[in-house]
Amino acid sequence: MMSLYINWDFNSEIASIYGFPLKYYGLLFASGLVLSMFILKGIFKTENLDKDAHESLFLYGIVGIFVGARLGHCFFYDFEYFSQHIIEIFLPIQKNSSGNYYFIGYAGLASHGGTVGLIFSLYLYSKKFKIKYLTILDLIAIVAPLGATFIRLANLMNSEMIGNPTTMPWAFVFTQIDNVPRHPTQLYEAITYLIIFIIVFSIYKSKKIQLGNGFYFGLSTTLIFIMRILIEFLKIDQSEFEKGMPLNMGQLLSTPFILVGLYFVIKSFKKNS
Repeated sequence: MMSLYINWDFNSEIASIYGFPLKYYGLLFASGLVLSMFILKGIFKTENLDKDAHESLFLYGIVGIFVGARLGHCFFYDFEYFSQHIIEIFLPIQKNSSGNYYFIGYAGLASHGGTVGLIFSLYLYSKKFKIKYLTILDLIAIVAPLGATFIRLANLMNSEMIGNPTTMPWAFVFTQIDNVPRHPTQLYEAITYLIIFIIVFSIYKSKKIQLGNGFYFGLSTTLIFIMRILIEFLKIDQSEFEKGMPLNMGQLLSTPFILVGLYFVIKSFKKNS
């Protein structure tokens, strides 16, 4: 029944400050990072890691995530456009029909690219602060699902990455897109990632079993991307070229992460057997 569906018609812009839009996406993205860093502060203290190292982690993390996510989107999802508009890869602008540039924000960030960017930036971070690479990957992996939760909530506020049509009573009608009841896949992922965070964080806090380096990185990565592949079956294609593909780009890019994650989980158990 149509009356049961949720009509979703949020304006993605909260306010305009001196001509620059403040959007829910940026606010939620930043909120997820800040909350993750707050939790990491306690973890660093528990692990007797340097306070200055924690304070610098925010900069390494946000640069790695943002640069990787931006390049991932431009190269994997919309290469045809950005290959002809190189400047728009790096600057938050877009050219209109009159040939003039205007501020648009960074519309287009890919989570797979963000993950790769973060992993690379953490390698540089580990070298700088002389912390074992797998140690810092493990610690970041504990809170990574929480950050992903906020990103998917941001996608929901933008009415993007929408699901396929459905008759389920909890369907969302994204009125800015069309009047079709759809799976709220952004919400599915947000809830899933929150559950993964609770699971991984609980295992870390329990300390009931000895786990080798790489376990938390492997577990978090495996769970996140397995769920990403499954939920992708309920989403519409993000790009035109994906139509007709048995697995879309998001699913194809998720597969190597799952294999890497499983490798580290198995390795961590073998090390302690």
